[in-house]
Amino acid sequence: MSIINLKSSAPPTAATTPFRNTAAQDVMRASSPRAWYRRKILYVIAGAVVGGSLLLAWIAHDWMQSAHVVSRQSLEIATVTRGSFVRDVSARGTVIAAISPSLFATAAATVRYAVHAGDRVTEGQVLAHLSSPDLGNEYQRELATLDSMDAALARQKVELRQHLLMNQQRADLAAVEMNAALRELQREQAAWKLHVISERRYDAEFDAFSIARLDFENARENTRLGRQQILLDLRTRTLARNAQALLVAGLKGRVDALTVRSPVTGMVAALTQTDQSYVPKDAPLLTVVDLSALAIQFQIAESLADGIAAGAPAEITLNGETVQAIVTDISPAVQDGFVTGRARFVGTQPPGLRQNEQASVRIILGEHRNVLKVDRGAYLGPQTGFVYVIRGNEAVRTPVALGAASIAEIQVLHGLAAGDRVVISDPEPFQDAPQVRLSR
Repeated sequence: MSIINLKSSAPPTAATTPFRNTAAQDVMRASSPRAWYRRKILYVIAGAVVGGSLLLAWIAHDWMQSAHVVSRQSLEIATVTRGSFVRDVSARGTVIAAISPSLFATAAATVRYAVHAGDRVTEGQVLAHLSSPDLGNEYQRELATLDSMDAALARQKVELRQHLLMNQQRADLAAVEMNAALRELQREQAAWKLHVISERRYDAEFDAFSIARLDFENARENTRLGRQQILLDLRTRTLARNAQALLVAGLKGRVDALTVRSPVTGMVAALTQTDQSYVPKDAPLLTVVDLSALAIQFQIAESLADGIAAGAPAEITLNGETVQAIVTDISPAVQDGFVTGRARFVGTQPPGLRQNEQASVRIILGEHRNVLKVDRGAYLGPQTGFVYVIRGNEAVRTPVALGAASIAEIQVLHGLAAGDRVVISDPEPFQDAPQVRLSR
């Protein structure tokens, strides 16, 4: 019998018994009044999660921007003010001798010093002796030539005077002969009118007078020309003698200069040569410093030298004392980026100054009234195009135009107002950021 037939032929059974489960244990209960507390806790937790996320985001943002946070204590801050602005520049100066002549050898000679370096000397005091036999011999030789020229000139004057007298004598004799011939002619002319002499005799006397007159005129002209020639010869010989006299005077000056004397009252600064040594002509011998005429030599950067001219007022600080001075000259040349100038004291110079002593020089270039100004600091100059202005807890990059600068201040042309607080220290920590937060 098949399985299908078996199922169809099975006898009927009782109702199907259900499976066991926990449905009989479940009990329906009413809602609890504290359920809303649980929902509130969930809301608080969710809010705390959201707030924490925002806090973490803000911290992350702050950390990302930490490069633009600068400590306020590391900055140097100045306030923009309005008032008088004095334009000045400063420089380092050195006390120098305004009068410090150097003496040189007038000839090749052996030098023998009469003083030492550091000795105080007076004007005209003998400082050294030079021994030069060649120069002495040359002077004596040229002096003898001058004496011989003087003698020759004196002799020439006598000879020229003799020639002048001879010429004048000839002219005078010719005049006498002409006058005699004139008188004879007058007598013959009177006789001719009476017809007591022949015409031939009258003509002969007239010719004799004409010849005498021509001799007189020629003698007179020769005397005049001879006198001019004599004066020219005398002048030529006198000029030659004077030239020789100038040569002798120059040699005498060089011989006298072999005794070296101090041109000023002061101190011997240095001896250039070794005592008892042979020196060539024009070799430096020594330098004398006039301690009563000291000046200040200063050097200033080329960028700050514009506007400095002779006559500008200055202040010199020496050993803590400030004295007034005036700029006497400023070099037109630039050497190693610096310009050299010189200033002298106004009135009596301070006592006790020493050569090469260091000084501080302040040169006043001008004054402006009722202008905006701010402390200059070390990083502000006329070329500065922006500064950082303090606005609360931030420093804001602000375009500015700055003008004239002094030692401690700089003029503000545009971009700032009185009362603004400006960062005047190094702006490098700001990294050119437009806005920087400041921490305490």
